[in-house]
Amino acid sequence: IHFYKRTMHHLGYFVCVSLLVLGSTKKASDDAKPDWAKKKLQDYSDADLERLLDQWDEDEEPTPADELPDGHPDKPQPQIDMSKLDMSNPESVMQMTKKGKTVMMFVRVNYFKDRAETEEITSLWQTGLYNNHIQAERFVIEDDRVMFMFRDGGYAWEAKDFLLEQERCEEVQLEQQTYKGNFATQKEEPKKKEKKDKKKKKKTKAKATVEKVEL
Repeated sequence: IHFYKRTMHHLGYFVCVSLLVLGSTKKASDDAKPDWAKKKLQDYSDADLERLLDQWDEDEEPTPADELPDGHPDKPQPQIDMSKLDMSNPESVMQMTKKGKTVMMFVRVNYFKDRAETEEITSLWQTGLYNNHIQAERFVIEDDRVMFMFRDGGYAWEAKDFLLEQERCEEVQLEQQTYKGNFATQKEEPKKKEKKDKKKKKKTKAKATVEKVEL
């Protein structure tokens, strides 16, 4: 059985290389071919095979610009219909303008345990996004924080809404905006609370002075 597997493996390798050689020989005559290409197939070294593969890649036709993957710098950007933009909805405007562009989103996990659990939880989130037809790459950048990268940034806002509903999502940062998860342990940052408290105190003092003047 082992001998059969090894034989089939070598046979498959031989067939692939043969196809490459035949393809390259069709495009060049014997006189035009370099010395390494005139060798018999069984005499090819690893370096000769690498040259053959490089030549094969050079002969391939370039991919049309409109068929390039999302996020590729040479892919033409989709035209935005300004009449369809709802200027009263900033998120909708951002979603439309980021379509076809690469967008990064940062997500923090609550009830942090360890990096392994963060990896496991965010992997489930990524699967959930895929199930909703949202393609995103995931990178663990801190023990409790990950980055999702969207080649088509138009889907980032749909992903944000999905992630905010997850029980272990503390917060989502997207385009310099921070959104607290529905199950966040800390609904508001302490600095913001302090500012609001100061404003409330100023308002109560102002009311008190007004009441004294009236008296």
